[in-house]
Formats: sequence, C-alpha cells, structure tokens
Amino acid sequence: MKKLLLLACLALPCTAHAQSVTFTTEDYAPFNYREGKEIKGATVEQVEKVMAAIGVDYTIEIMPWARAFSLARTAPMTCVFATAHNGARDPLFKWVEPLLIDRNILITRKGSGVTAGNLDEAKKYTVGTQREDYTETILKEKGFTKLDVASDFNATLRKLLGGRIDMMPISELYFEKLKVDQPVEMVTVLSAQPMGIACEKNFPDDLLTRMQAALDKLIADGDQKQIFLKYGMNLSE
Repeated sequence: MKKLLLLACLALPCTAHAQSVTFTTEDYAPFNYREGKEIKGATVEQVEKVMAAIGVDYTIEIMPWARAFSLARTAPMTCVFATAHNGARDPLFKWVEPLLIDRNILITRKGSGVTAGNLDEAKKYTVGTQREDYTETILKEKGFTKLDVASDFNATLRKLLGGRIDMMPISELYFEKLKVDQPVEMVTVLSAQPMGIACEKNFPDDLLTRMQAALDKLIADGDQKQIFLKYGMNLSE
C-alpha cells in the first residue's frame, strides 16, 4: 500500500498536506483582527484570496507580534503578515508583496500639547511601540531613546489615550479610520515602506512564485483596492 501511495504521488502533485501553510499575524484592525471566532481584515482577505487562487491549504493564527514574527523565522512552511520590508529584514525571509504601501506617522492624543515639526523635535518625547515591531527598529535607527515597549498595538494605544506615553507610530491608513472613533491627531511622518507576506527562509520557491503571481493578479484586477475600500481605507495617491 505504501508503495502504491508513493507511485501515486509521483504521478500526481500530492501537495495538499505537504504544502499546507501556516500564517501568523497580530491583532491590528482593520488589517488583521478577530471578530468572535472569525479572523478578518483587509490583509487577511488578501491572503485568503491568494491561497484560494492557488488551491493550497492554510491556517491563519493571531498572536502577539513578537511571537508571530519569531515563528515565521524558525518554523517551516510559516509566513507572517503584514510585515514591513526593509533592509534589516530583507535577508531574514522570502517575500510576497505588496499587501499595501504605507507610511507610518507619529500620533498623539488630542489636547496633549505634544508638538513636533520634525523627527528631531519628536525625540524629546516618550514614544510607545510594540516589541519586535519594525517601528521599534526604525525609532532606534532614527535616534529615539525615550521608548516605551509594550506587548502589542492595543496596549500601546491604551497607554497613549491614558497619557502614559506622548506619541506612538501608526499606519497612516489605519490612522484615517482610528481618528473617527478616538481623540488622536497626527504629529509628523516617521517612515514609508512596503508591507508584505514574509515567509521562512526555506519556504518552497515554486509555492512562493505562485503566491506572488496570485497577489499580482489581485492588484492588477483592482481587487486589492476594493478590499481596502470595504474596510474604510482610501488608497488613492
């Protein structure tokens, strides 16, 4: 029987189990978040459509960002999203991108009195971010020393709204949605970068190529833009 199964796999592409992919991400609405038992969001929908297009099994798990990032670096057949692609991270993963092109801005709570016309002026304030998030690296590279590092985005936001930190970095796309519900305002621009799917270094190249082709088609067909509009984000330049 084992011999027959082996012969069958040689004749047919037996990839459903062998190429099952685990995706990790964080709770960061409206990009990726849990609503009841369902995981949803603008980047989640893109991952779902990509994997449906290529017919490969997958799971998506939400966890603290540091753990999500670490698993994608060490666990076979694992990818983390949406991950900022920068010089430091480039050699750590294989990439499928862009899920979006985004700017990160520094925000404060309304009425805080925090003002900064540029990053040098912003360095005198305490800035909150998340452990192992790329913004932690960016802030350190740009010379920020008064950092408050929390376990996840929501913990940082609570600190900002509670007056325990002065500023925090946030996706500009998310800020447009957040400011409708929360008393926050922009201070200055921190950085700009592509955000993508980052896969473990031994991830199969053929599967990566198929995923990239499916994402390229999603973008070319206008489906990516429609997904972001669905979640209240306008990607027009």
